[in-house]
This record gives sequence, C-alpha cells and structure tokens, in this order.
Amino acid sequence: MDSAVSEKQASASYTYWVREVTQDAAPLPVPRKLTSQDLSNQSQPATLGSVWNRAGTWEEKNLNKWASDRIKELLISVGSLEFSGGRAEIEEVSKCVGDAFLVTVRNKKRVGYTYELTLRTKGEWQVGEEKKKVKGQIDIPEFSFGELDDLQIEVRLSGENDLLHQDKLRISKDLKLFLQPVCEKLLQFEQELKDR
Repeated sequence: MDSAVSEKQASASYTYWVREVTQDAAPLPVPRKLTSQDLSNQSQPATLGSVWNRAGTWEEKNLNKWASDRIKELLISVGSLEFSGGRAEIEEVSKCVGDAFLVTVRNKKRVGYTYELTLRTKGEWQVGEEKKKVKGQIDIPEFSFGELDDLQIEVRLSGENDLLHQDKLRISKDLKLFLQPVCEKLLQFEQELKDR
C-alpha cells in the first residue's frame, strides 16, 4: 500500500512556476533592437530626465565633479581687487568640498548643493614705508542653494609675524571685501546649475 500511495503522490506532485509548452500556446516574444524609425513613430510626451524615466517619477543625478570644477573656475576668475593700501587676488581654491545634485520629481526639475570652501589669497600692501607681500586664507564654512544672502567668510593671514596689529586688522578688513565678488560668482554658479 505504501508503494501505491507514493506513486499517487509522485503523479500529483505540485510544481511551482513550471509552464508546459503546448502546440497551441503562443510563442515567446523574441527581443529585437529598436530602430530610429520605431522611436520616431512613438508619441513621446515632453519629459525631463532620462529616456527610461518617461513617467518622471524620481531620478537623481550627481553633479559633484562638474560643480566643483565650475566653482573653482569661477572663483579664480574673480581677479585682483584694489584697496586703499594695496591689492590682492585669489591664488587658489585649496578646498572645495560638497555635493551638488539634480533631482527630477513628478516631471519637475530641482537642483541643490552644499559646499565648503577655502581660498588662498596673495597680495601686496603698503605697510609704513615699504610694500609687503601678504598671503591669506578665506574660509567659507558652509553654504547651500538659495542661502547666499547669508554668506559668511572668515579671514586668516599667514606669515604675519612682522606686521603690527593695526596692519593685520586693516589687511583682514580689506580681504573681507572679497565677499561681494565671491557671492556674485556663486550666484552665477547657482544659475548655471538651474539651467542644466
């Protein structure tokens, strides 16, 4: 009796996801590469983002490399500023750390970024009877999209041992005048980011 039960169980065994192919079953579709004519015949609504995301649900694109390179390029292009007692320029963007992104949500484009910057400056000031070369550093601790009105900078001088306190204050105050041209360049960056 055991053998009869086991034969019955074997013939009635349950198989999951097994498809029996019969003569009258439809054949499986064969994949083929789309031609440009196939694509032009399809009506495509205007969507943002990638072709695969026609519904425009959610797509995030990392723009870090482009953004870092562009910020550096724009800030170096500030050029030199003339002050009552000297002049200075941004020599290098020594720190440019952050994230920039483009997000498509429900067919609407949104951009954003958060960055920290350190700019090295060099300049020459009239100190007493002579002109002295002074190097400095401008730190922009953190700034984000839409917050440039509140941009803060911190100025530090390097190699300042032979300067009087009043000269240090005057040079630091002069270097803080870089705030406006730096802010203008970052606003230009924001606009270029929006237009991507």
